[in-house]
Amino acid sequence: MSWLLIDNSNTRTKFALADRAGLTGPTRWLPTAELDSGRLADALGDLVFSAALVCSVVPEKARVLREFLDRRGPVHFLTHESDTGLILDYPLPAQIGADRLANAIGVAARHGAPAIVIDFGTAVTFDVVAAGPAYCGGVIAPGLGAMQDYLGRRTALLPKIELAEPRAAIGKSTVEAMQAGAVFGYRGLVREILARLRAEMDGNPAIVATGGDAALIARGLPEIQSVDPDLTLEGIRLAAVRNLR
Repeated sequence: MSWLLIDNSNTRTKFALADRAGLTGPTRWLPTAELDSGRLADALGDLVFSAALVCSVVPEKARVLREFLDRRGPVHFLTHESDTGLILDYPLPAQIGADRLANAIGVAARHGAPAIVIDFGTAVTFDVVAAGPAYCGGVIAPGLGAMQDYLGRRTALLPKIELAEPRAAIGKSTVEAMQAGAVFGYRGLVREILARLRAEMDGNPAIVATGGDAALIARGLPEIQSVDPDLTLEGIRLAAVRNLR
């Protein structure tokens, strides 16, 4: 049995084939803003799969995906009502984003619990998984890309920049100053949030990063023990094992 896994996030939508053992091919992606039935047909037309599992945080695009996939076989959308293998220690579980559930599933299986997952995307999320495993909640902060876009839109003279490791804290150009503010400042944000979370947790949690900016930010943060680029897809795959019979 081959499954189509879809990670429909705010910026990109990723597609991968998988089975009970793991991912079975390379990942494809589309810009989420461009996602429609025509682009889906182009991207997925040659893939063969028996069912699909979708992790979506974009309701408008989730409807597009459902309409397209309903014609091709069974499809399951990951929610708090899915079989996740997690205890949901959260007063309003319907508010837990599907991506955060996928990350919690993935980290518990790959890295154990307790754990903290940091997902560097459009927003940066910190998700706490206690022994059990149990999803306990976490923190949501603006992502690096969102902060950079905001500066570019709201200031007349600051350009949009490519994020890179700063050469020094004292920037010798506008771009260098912005890179230092983004990267060093963001590491400070992550370090403080991690310290607060660890102080409220039992045990010594594994700290795992994923998402587009994970490698850059983790490079200067020894608190982050590992970077796992496929963690969300692995969580979606494990959800497929449980929910696609």
